[in-house]
Amino acid sequence: MRICYVIIIIGLLCCGLAQASGWQAVKSEHFVVYYKEDKNFAGETLRQAEKYYNKIASDLGYSRYDKFWQWENRVKIYIYPTREDFVESTGIERQWANGMANYEKKEIISYKWSKGFTESLLPHELTHLIFRDFVGFTGKIPLWLDEGVAQWEEKARGHAIKIVKNLIKDGNYIPVRRLMAMDVRHEDNYELARNFYAQATTLVGYLIEEYGGIKFSLFCRQLRDGKSVDEALSFVYANSIRSVDELEKKWLKYYGGG
Repeated sequence: MRICYVIIIIGLLCCGLAQASGWQAVKSEHFVVYYKEDKNFAGETLRQAEKYYNKIASDLGYSRYDKFWQWENRVKIYIYPTREDFVESTGIERQWANGMANYEKKEIISYKWSKGFTESLLPHELTHLIFRDFVGFTGKIPLWLDEGVAQWEEKARGHAIKIVKNLIKDGNYIPVRRLMAMDVRHEDNYELARNFYAQATTLVGYLIEEYGGIKFSLFCRQLRDGKSVDEALSFVYANSIRSVDELEKKWLKYYGGG
């Protein structure tokens, strides 16, 4: 299975890209797209970014404040001409890593690739940035939740559900407590990374589809405010899910039919 939607996220990268030679830029209300060639592709990226910006913020229930992502706070998107250029600049060589996001600097870094850039990578990375603006950096936000939300907004649901159903059927799924402690950002095992992202996506999907977006937003806020995953689940879903273990049982039943 192709997993072009699996992206590595590095939050503290400092590349100083805007100062590098050869960059041109196109701008909109909330974004600046830097490119070295193909102005038309950069313009389409800009248009799609504005569209996703509004939808993702609405889906997450994020209240945008005055001048949110405007003027000097606009998100910067860097598009290298080729994957080779991207790898040379960032040092990221894993075959499944097609881009990266810098949370604090509000930057997305990738390269021009024909399959999936605006449909997959762009909404994925924008979701990361908006989600982090929403939950901040001080709370106990596990990687599975960060990635699961991004995958959900990326519309990678169909692929993820198919993978998860097969994993559950074969008894090869990653136990949820183990999944919640995993960091696959430096993982070279393609299959393990694929399974992690698929399970993260469906865990988010289960909570949203079964209990609604309002409760999910409240769950995220509890994590933002310092609660553990168990504490946040118990607080928000007290009548249904009081721990990670109960979440796993219900998730297994939801997608496995057991």
